[in-house]
Amino acid sequence: MKIVLLGAPGTGKGTMAFSMSRALSLPHISTGDLFRFNIAEGTELGHRAKQYLDSGKLVPDEITIGMVKERLAEGDCREGFLLDGFPRTVPQAVALDEVLKLESEELDLVLNLQVPEELIFRRITNRLVCSACGKPYNKLDFPPVQEGVCDTCGGPVIQRRDDTAETLRTRLDTYYELTDPLVTYYQEQGILLNHDNSGTHTPDQVDSLITKIKEQIKLNRQSSATAISQE
Repeated sequence: MKIVLLGAPGTGKGTMAFSMSRALSLPHISTGDLFRFNIAEGTELGHRAKQYLDSGKLVPDEITIGMVKERLAEGDCREGFLLDGFPRTVPQAVALDEVLKLESEELDLVLNLQVPEELIFRRITNRLVCSACGKPYNKLDFPPVQEGVCDTCGGPVIQRRDDTAETLRTRLDTYYELTDPLVTYYQEQGILLNHDNSGTHTPDQVDSLITKIKEQIKLNRQSSATAISQE
């Protein structure tokens, strides 16, 4: 399965990706994690990406596409992947389609998470993340059992420097301008699935969504096969 997660900052892509990755046995590929890795390693791409991330702006395509393309070429992506945070623009989506086309592959599903803006601000300004394994938390709704310590790996749980109301406003405005057109792009391909992600993620809710995703992917593949046979 080759799946993309869409949604504005604070719609729960990280939390949803964590659950879906486990349930579907897919590698979770977060561009945020790719950026942080390169920044920590002090690479040229990392230095350039940091300047944009610190100001709440999108990293230019030339940086992002290169990082993602290298990651998709790794062995654990041969049977599928779960992309979180990429593509963020239509040119990035076109580039991803071209990369997959070279391998005679295509995306199976794009899951678009939808959340009211007031809830987004509440989530972002209170969210935390394990700096070791990337597991997401929230101060109000889902804090770690032991403050500052990840329940899963025992790593340090932190709040990112860019999770402020001011930076979020910039990120949302940028999203609406550049990323919203992706909804139309993938609707036209017939692989978009909208999902209201305002609620909490109970096991039953996650299981229900996973079942819906599998059913939709099956329908998408049948539709694609029919289209090919009619060409």
